[in-house]
Amino acid sequence: MKMDGEYTLPTNVENVWNNLNDPLVLKNSIPGCTELIKENDNEFKAIVTLKIGPVSAKFNGEVRLSNIKIHEGYTISGNGKGGAAGFAKGSANIQLEEKDNSTILKYSVEAQIGGKLAQLGSRLINSTSKKLAGKFFDNFVKIVDGTTKIEEEVK
Repeated sequence: MKMDGEYTLPTNVENVWNNLNDPLVLKNSIPGCTELIKENDNEFKAIVTLKIGPVSAKFNGEVRLSNIKIHEGYTISGNGKGGAAGFAKGSANIQLEEKDNSTILKYSVEAQIGGKLAQLGSRLINSTSKKLAGKFFDNFVKIVDGTTKIEEEVK
């Protein structure tokens, strides 16, 4: 599955960049993320609980940042195992561009799933994936613009 999108954030590139690299912001932006543990500057362990159609699963996974270009973008990749529900893995290339005191965030995602999740059908998977990506960016924008406050710490 492939998916592309673009968001305009009402703040400068430096602020967006700092938030994209803040584990606490990431944890609070990722739908269903209950735990995000920083292993080192570019690697995290995560626990995410999701419901896709009739299948609910708790995914234990890893997230890694690579191809890092400060204030320009990076690649975020991850994989997770959801027990009997299956697995998910993917990556997103994120690019930032400053324009008129705002930041244009462009993303390109590639993802794969297997197990029971793969049996749900591509239409349900695609619509759910788009919904989750939208929810991530909605959460992220609200945190960046100060609409949503975050308090919980990352281990």
